[in-house]
Amino acid sequence: MTVEINSCPNCGCEEVSRNGQTRHGKQNYKCRECGRQFVLNPAWKAITKEQQELMQRMLLERISQAGIDRVLQVSEDTVQRYVNARAFVVKKQVEVSSKPKKRLNVQMDELWSFVDNKGNQQWVWLALDAQTREIVGVHIGDRSAVSALALWNSMPPVYRQCAVVYTDHWSAYDSVLPSKRHYSVDKDSGCTSYIERFNCTIRQRVSRLVRKSLSFYKKLENHIAAIWSFVHHYNASLQL
Repeated sequence: MTVEINSCPNCGCEEVSRNGQTRHGKQNYKCRECGRQFVLNPAWKAITKEQQELMQRMLLERISQAGIDRVLQVSEDTVQRYVNARAFVVKKQVEVSSKPKKRLNVQMDELWSFVDNKGNQQWVWLALDAQTREIVGVHIGDRSAVSALALWNSMPPVYRQCAVVYTDHWSAYDSVLPSKRHYSVDKDSGCTSYIERFNCTIRQRVSRLVRKSLSFYKKLENHIAAIWSFVHHYNASLQL
């Protein structure tokens, strides 16, 4: 039976039939032209572009997903779908300003984190340009020499060719970094102070990295995307 209601929201056709009820007890309708099913005055509404941009800024400011739900007055599923979608599009490669081929000072360090439970440790390996303060290398993995090599390979070629690297005494660095350009130093030397300060910054800004937190991710892809999103945001802010 055809009913008189507003046109189909998909194709605009006015030939619409009743098609049972939804699980929430609302009358369901179906368009005879395109087959689209819909309800009148749906409670669910797609988030706007402005809400998406605000959501992204909130994810960079140590706000949990539950907190974003409450502030934007959207469902948990809406925020989770946005986070999942972002995980696929965030670039997993550093974007830094161009550098001349001369001596570049780089500081490296690794940051402990976890996904789903504290038994699933994910170490965040970071490399920072001591002059520009840009993050020039990122890798998320275990704490082995394999991850140290991945961090080295994540840096732009000019750094692998010219950088002098300062690290702590973790043995994984010794087997990967060029011996003539690698210096293993104590914390009180000050040669790794910038990267250690950045570690504090990212822990304070990304709630997923707070040591005692309920904001951790259950999916590794989302965890990695959150770290890369902040790194891109941080590097871009240095150019302003």
